[in-house]
Amino acid sequence: MSTRHDVAIVGGGLVGTSLAIALDLGGIDVALIEASPAGALPAVFDQRNLSFAEATVNALSALGVLQKLRTPTAPIRRIHVSRSGDFGRVRLDATTYGRDAFGQVVVARDFGQALEARLAETTHVTRYRPARFLGLGEGDDDARHVRIVDDTGERTIAARLLVAADGTRSAVRGALGIHAEEHDYGQTLFVARVRTERAPDGTAYERFGESGPTALLPRADRHFGVVHGVSDADADRVQALDDTAFLDRLQRAFGWRVGRFLTVGDRSRYAATSLWARELVLRRAVLVGNAAQTLHPIGAQGFNLGLRDALTLAELVAGQQDPGADALLSDHADRRREDRERTLAFSDGLARLTTNPGTLLRPLRSLGMLAADRLPILQGWLVGGAMGYRGSVPLLCRSVQQ
Repeated sequence: MSTRHDVAIVGGGLVGTSLAIALDLGGIDVALIEASPAGALPAVFDQRNLSFAEATVNALSALGVLQKLRTPTAPIRRIHVSRSGDFGRVRLDATTYGRDAFGQVVVARDFGQALEARLAETTHVTRYRPARFLGLGEGDDDARHVRIVDDTGERTIAARLLVAADGTRSAVRGALGIHAEEHDYGQTLFVARVRTERAPDGTAYERFGESGPTALLPRADRHFGVVHGVSDADADRVQALDDTAFLDRLQRAFGWRVGRFLTVGDRSRYAATSLWARELVLRRAVLVGNAAQTLHPIGAQGFNLGLRDALTLAELVAGQQDPGADALLSDHADRRREDRERTLAFSDGLARLTTNPGTLLRPLRSLGMLAADRLPILQGWLVGGAMGYRGSVPLLCRSVQQ
């Protein structure tokens, strides 16, 4: 006997949980299938720093999530982009566009706790946890049948719409037979919290080098969140460095715009890859977030793009009798196409261009940075994307929250 729901979401991470909250507001009966047990946050909610675009801040405020944060966010008021060995730089200031900030920086763990607090208030979400996706059962025209195993043993959940929100290595995507193209950038990214001689002033920095980016995001605790990219060949050696040697490496890679690097916290490492699912939807099934596309972290677009996947879907489902109807899912794929393609092209192109050591590219990169720094039309294009306004923007992302 199957337990039936309107929508079954596999994956309780950033995007899956946000989608469950959005669907709950529309009165949709949701099954949220999570790997982590009650009282524990998924591993994705660690000490990484999340850069929320303005559109994301608008939406998460409307969903009642940001109000649950226990610690303050840090505004990104300015963006500074440069590359080692090239002349030119790009400087963007939110006040130029009538904004106080382009977005906000949130620690992933703090965000996870806020999502958990907001989920506790939902009335239409049934949480299956800890539960593991086993595969798809024999379905019918009106539902997908999802096989899971939890503390009670194996069971089947039937839903008129199945949502894969289970990350880059999505088991649901594999079970659906959707092929994904993947690219390995040959980079390893080290993430940590650092204290510098100059406290953050609202500026986010992106400094490119031949082996990867070094990015600094301002935090509300007078520290920066750092992402430092190295070649895979150097990753083990860099991981073995003590704190002093690691700080020296950061100093050489980034320079002195924030003064001396003083202290560094625990370091985590991640592979830099991108993934692109060839299809977003199948019969009564849809991919969102990293299951649909995983981006290089350059430009901090990954979660922002995934949230727009989720909110577009929630907007289309609201008020509909059948959340898995073919026409609805086709409309979802159409509405997500431009945003997905433009955001991936920007992220992938920037990652490849800025790490290419070719000497012939240096003057072209430098001219491009000079143009982006001085031409309002180019700056406007960059700013619109940075704030999350590409393609068909979900309604919850559009209204500025006070």
